[in-house]
Formats: sequence, C-alpha cells, structure tokens
Amino acid sequence: MLRLLTAIDFAANKHRQQRRKDPEGTPYINHPIGVARILYEEGGVDDTAALMAAVLHDTVEDTDTTFDELTQAFGDEVSRIVAECTDDKTLPKADRKRLQIENAPHKSDKAKLVKLADKIYNLRDLQRTTPKGWTPERVAEYFVWAKRVTDGCRGVNARLESILDRIYAESIKA
Repeated sequence: MLRLLTAIDFAANKHRQQRRKDPEGTPYINHPIGVARILYEEGGVDDTAALMAAVLHDTVEDTDTTFDELTQAFGDEVSRIVAECTDDKTLPKADRKRLQIENAPHKSDKAKLVKLADKIYNLRDLQRTTPKGWTPERVAEYFVWAKRVTDGCRGVNARLESILDRIYAESIKA
C-alpha cells in the first residue's frame, strides 16, 4: 500500500500544474488516479506494480520525469511497464498513433492492462464532454483508433474488455 501511495504522491507532484483538455480544466492527476481505480475496482486487478504503473503511466511522456528516475524510485518492473505505455514524443503524432496500434499486441500483460484502463477512462471522458478544440469528427476518429489499440490488448482481462465492448457499441457508428 505504501508503494502505491508513494507513486500517487509522486505523480501528483509531477502533474501538479497540468489540466485535462475538458471544458472544466480538470486537474490532470485525476486521470492517472482514475486509471488505477478502473484497474482495481472494475478490472479486479490488485497487482501493485500494475496499479503503480497506471498512476505513473503519463509521467515520462508529459512531465520532466525520466525512466531512470522511475527505476530508482519504484524499481525495474514499474519502470518497464510505464516505458511500454509511453509514446515517443519526438515522433509526429500520426506515427505515435500508428505505433500504438502496431505495438499493442506485443506489450506485456501488465502494460496491456494499463492501456485498457487508460482508454476506458479517456473514452468515458469523451462520452461525457468534448475537449476544447475537438470537433465531433475528431471524437469519432478517436473512438475508432482507440478500438484498434485496445483490440491488440485483448486476452488479459475480460471485465475491462467487456466495458470497452459496451463503450464502442454505444459510440462507434457503423
């Protein structure tokens, strides 16, 4: 429990100035905490490393955090899971999105769990409200793209996959 709380504290400090793109400007830390909650409560995942990685999954991508820093603070396993969930921001956005689809089937089970919960959180947010600057077409494209990513993560948690199936059935127009 202390390790998880330490990861939450670390992520909260790293994301303290960030906001989500929703109209309310929700504090960004709500997202990684929410991803961990989805894993635990809805997915039945109680693996500490997976929960810690869920809380930390955006720290390298979106803050000044390094993988060495994560390894020192939280160990190799957590750092590796976060690395599997981290996009290379030096690449163009289209390449990052394509690589998420291509790489999803090859991730570890714990990284797939984090990806599934991350997409559930983001898709629910999009069902609730449209981010600033997003068109309805962009929202629809996100759902289609997210399904392609999560399809590559299947086989690790039937509960999370069932949630995604319901979200896609409600939101993706044939």
